[in-house]
Amino acid sequence: MIAAALDNTMLALADPTRRAILQRLASGETRVTDLAAPFAMSLNAVSKHIRILERAHLVRRRRAGREHLLSLDPKPLDEAAAWIEQQRQFWTARLDALERALAENDD
Repeated sequence: MIAAALDNTMLALADPTRRAILQRLASGETRVTDLAAPFAMSLNAVSKHIRILERAHLVRRRRAGREHLLSLDPKPLDEAAAWIEQQRQFWTARLDALERALAENDD
């Protein structure tokens, strides 16, 4: 994953409102106004969150007449999960090597 794309994904996921939006979109395509309804903020504020999600390519927008419909694109989440797994494997191996070295010194 390109660093800028990973940064955008992590930035998008850093906010609880944006995570809640993604959770709602996991159920399927939703109109922007329906998506914004449960949030205690203006439609304009929700739209700003949506723009951040769109910049991270986590959300796709489709227009049907005057309606704006949003859907989830999970690909950036999969890419971020793969990066996290690589980091986990790297650090697990490093810590295992350190543990072995420390055990050898104790003997």
